[in-house]
Amino acid sequence: MSDTEDSPIKAVAESAAAAAAAAPAPKSALSGIKSFVSGGFGGICCVLVGHPFDLIKVRLQTAEKGMYTGTLDVVKKTLARSGPTGLYAGVSAPLLGVTPIFAMSFLGYDMGKGIVRRLSEVDEKKGFTVGQSAAAGLFSAIPCTAVTAPFERVKVLLQVQGDSKKYNGTFDVIKQLYKTGGIRSVFRGSVATFARDGPGSAAYFASYEIIKRNLTPTKADGSPGDLSLSAVVVAGGMAGVAMWTLVFPLDTVKSALQASEGSTLGGVIRQIHGRGGVKAFFPGLAPALMRSFPANAATFLGVEVANQFLEKSLGW
Repeated sequence: MSDTEDSPIKAVAESAAAAAAAAPAPKSALSGIKSFVSGGFGGICCVLVGHPFDLIKVRLQTAEKGMYTGTLDVVKKTLARSGPTGLYAGVSAPLLGVTPIFAMSFLGYDMGKGIVRRLSEVDEKKGFTVGQSAAAGLFSAIPCTAVTAPFERVKVLLQVQGDSKKYNGTFDVIKQLYKTGGIRSVFRGSVATFARDGPGSAAYFASYEIIKRNLTPTKADGSPGDLSLSAVVVAGGMAGVAMWTLVFPLDTVKSALQASEGSTLGGVIRQIHGRGGVKAFFPGLAPALMRSFPANAATFLGVEVANQFLEKSLGW
């Protein structure tokens, strides 16, 4: 056969080989499924521990000036009005959305690490560098925002409605938003959500990986030893603190934007600043930081427990 006749066959063979190399290996596919499942379980743990703190934060961020004197005042007035269950107002939205949100976040992080591996050299013994972990974390916010934004919108509206009872649960919020403003209203605040979650996720995952590595004993060959419960709890909690410390002003803008109708991003920023200058971007910081450690410690503990369960029971 001549070179002319052989070239199309050779090109097809090379294309097939390239496609096979680019296709994810079964192990890689299982890694993604494992990250998705364990991330969802970790998210449920996060909501159960952290929702009351989140409710206090959102009410401080969105309340009119003078309505609350601080964190304890929100708790006192909420308990007086609705009892202990009032601290879980709006919990249905994060519980319904928590599995896809956290599952997508950890799946996105797994995908981000795969991209980092293809674009840079990773030390298999030492693991990812701070920059590599941060880059993978930043990528995780891209698919996650599509799920996070509408659920955050619903959650905020349920949390700030108080006694007005304008909305009768999660699905009623979605129904009314779609009826009055279409799909655009449901996804209101998506840009602000990504502006918060992009750098936040970078700090979140990078902090967790670095702190966990420093708290994990090293074997004689230099590889990581067995992961301890205390290392997971401390690393997860500190990762949450690092994330919220970085993105809190952006979260204030996002919450205010999603709680309002018709306001622009610039208008919301000016309105917040007009209430008290730079300090006005940090209302609810105390409950956010109080929530961040236990909630995110619970998240990563749930993720690690789920990972170990899947490894032992299914061999993933």
